[in-house]
Amino acid sequence: MSTPRFLSLPPGVRAQRIETPVGSFAALEALPVSGVPERWPALLIPGYTGSKEDFLAIFQTLAQAGRRVVAIDMRGQYETKGPDDPAAYSCEALGEDIDAVAEAVGGGEPVHLLGHSFGGLVTREAVIGGVIKPASHTLMSSGPAGIIGAREQAARLMLRTLPEVGLEHIWAHRLEPEAIAAGVPDHIVAFLRRRLFANSPTALVTMAEQVLGAVDRLDDLCELDVATLVLYGEHDDGWPPPLQAEMAKRLEAECVVVPGALHSPAVEAPETTAHALTRFWNAAEQRLMHNA
Repeated sequence: MSTPRFLSLPPGVRAQRIETPVGSFAALEALPVSGVPERWPALLIPGYTGSKEDFLAIFQTLAQAGRRVVAIDMRGQYETKGPDDPAAYSCEALGEDIDAVAEAVGGGEPVHLLGHSFGGLVTREAVIGGVIKPASHTLMSSGPAGIIGAREQAARLMLRTLPEVGLEHIWAHRLEPEAIAAGVPDHIVAFLRRRLFANSPTALVTMAEQVLGAVDRLDDLCELDVATLVLYGEHDDGWPPPLQAEMAKRLEAECVVVPGALHSPAVEAPETTAHALTRFWNAAEQRLMHNA
């Protein structure tokens, strides 16, 4: 579970809702503090148990490059409501949501699409099966198939214990002590609790199943002509860095390793991450306009 760097909204960032034919999605939107957006917009998708707030630390830098930047809570996450139907939280179903959100955000323009961790498994479904063609696709701290390693064990623990003991027990006996031991400030701990309990329990269970059981779809992505970036922390404790590097090779994608970062580069190394994204997005736009 990643920790936002801060919770107050930076200048130029506001809360809003994105209305689509498939539902309403809670969002944070960043715009340049001065001037108007001149570049294509970006849509950021959080990971399992995450939310739009996980991108707060990079919003300003990304927007100041001249583009509108939007991050959302997926269906069933934090401030976006979701049904009790587990089918609504498959990667395919969530990918259809992201396709609709991207269409609304773009308003006829191409959109740079980024998925963090589990969000990467979702955005690839939007890229493979969606109606829109993104301006680019970034897989941040994500992988080719189901997650492995320490975070795999955490997801399996959530899957096993949530139906048995409930969120209150999981928070009080595992997540809160972990946050306190890591030195997380009190107001962030309070936010993490509020966010966790706002999630749909059905979404938490089904998304855990999805992040554990995802199949490799890199061959499907390889068939598409979409500029792709694989970006991850040097010490990622989710999908192992060598596995993500191999994924980049299979996709013939650009690969950026963020020094010192773990599983959440946008939180742990925001300026390095934001500058890498801006450079990649600008280059992708130049290529697309040159080939038009």
